[in-house]
Amino acid sequence: MAHGLTSVDGSSSTAVPIRLVDRAYESLRDALISLRIEPGEPMDEKQLSAAMGVGLTPVRDALKRLTLEGLVVIYPRRGTFAAEIRVSDELWLTEVRIPLEGQAAALAAQRAVPEDCARLLELVARLEDDGTDLVDLDAATHRAVYAASHNAYLEATCSQYANLAMRLWNYAFRRDPDASDVPCTLGSVVQAIVARDPERARLEAELHLRHFSDEVRSLLSR
Repeated sequence: MAHGLTSVDGSSSTAVPIRLVDRAYESLRDALISLRIEPGEPMDEKQLSAAMGVGLTPVRDALKRLTLEGLVVIYPRRGTFAAEIRVSDELWLTEVRIPLEGQAAALAAQRAVPEDCARLLELVARLEDDGTDLVDLDAATHRAVYAASHNAYLEATCSQYANLAMRLWNYAFRRDPDASDVPCTLGSVVQAIVARDPERARLEAELHLRHFSDEVRSLLSR
């Protein structure tokens, strides 16, 4: 079972072991979030290793990280599986994410360097113009905001909860493929960050999360 995974081999840098682990993690993370690896599906290390073209060590390390982040579960004597999706988690995730997203956006408005702003504006432009991969672009924009906060602890925490929330969104969207691809864009958040307005950035980020939550709950209730 290849799960639609992307090969991550081919690098010859002296930092190959670290890079392979990171790239294996990203490949598995994206497959789990997009539901190319189904909730509850077994994740065999050897099969994943072959599908991605890497050794077992990067795969095992990536799975350990994903276990800590709640996307994978390991059962003694049974094996490793993609975590099941619990619809009830949406409420708890939103309660945690609203203040965290607001803080990340406010800090980004204060600390973003020109490269951060350019990246954010590029992603928002693609979100508004591109008719495909909107969920992936939305997730990338969130991650760019977290990175622009220049707080590694906040970035890691926000990313973990965003991954779980985007997985829930994909699960909800699959129930109704005719629904809009993305509940709302982050354009207003990015504009506030670029304008160096921390309070507006905070408020817009929190509003975005509330709209996102409303859309997901609407889909899940159908």
